[in-house]
Amino acid sequence: MSAPVNVWCVSLAEYQLDELARISGVSPRNIRAYRERGLLDPPRRQGRSAFYDDYHLSQLKTINQLLRKGFNSAHIAEFFARMREGHDLAAILGVQQAILGSKADDSVAEPAALDIDPDGDEAQRLVSCGLAEFVENSVALVHPAIAEIVTRSTDQLSSVQMILRVVDSTGGTIDELAATLVGAIEEAVTARYGSGYVPKPQESDEVAALIADYRDLGIALATHLLDKGLRRHMVSAFSDYTTGIGARGNWIPAGS
Repeated sequence: MSAPVNVWCVSLAEYQLDELARISGVSPRNIRAYRERGLLDPPRRQGRSAFYDDYHLSQLKTINQLLRKGFNSAHIAEFFARMREGHDLAAILGVQQAILGSKADDSVAEPAALDIDPDGDEAQRLVSCGLAEFVENSVALVHPAIAEIVTRSTDQLSSVQMILRVVDSTGGTIDELAATLVGAIEEAVTARYGSGYVPKPQESDEVAALIADYRDLGIALATHLLDKGLRRHMVSAFSDYTTGIGARGNWIPAGS
């Protein structure tokens, strides 16, 4: 079986403390306490700023679930310590990596600054929805593929406005689609291994491959359907455009 193409995990989403607290439902104070007790991995540091990612979000959700089941912080710290040391819980780590993809490489080049006003509404909205970050006196997109397209544009502001329009109109739809895909993955794993199954270390690669295949299949399917829809609407729009030119007679040279 060929290796899965992780087209979306060149870089995991990153969050500053307040944003991580809002998404996870864990207060900033408790996040700091979890970090001090060894429950939470250290964040990525950039100057005076600390950045958390989806691994930290996953850890916080696991901590919350374990606390609800009656485990105390000492037991949870031991649980994560064993995971980090690669004991019998290595299989769980393998599955977690299949779900989230590889962590971003810290050696990746700094993102290119955009030619837009960092104090403008567009820049603020890009940062608030996790698509960009402030770098000194500018704003830079954090997703390499998106950044490459936008930075080569001669009208970066228009490209940014298109991004924000899409985000505003599809946020709920994308979340519903993601929930559907995750549900399909859960059903596939349950159908093959049973409910609540914890893979043995020698089985972790098989389980991780199954999850990664379904995740990448979902991404490929969503991309295909979006591309198909874009083509259909663009053909229709171009047809309307050319029909309008013909109806107005703009194609007829002056004096003919």
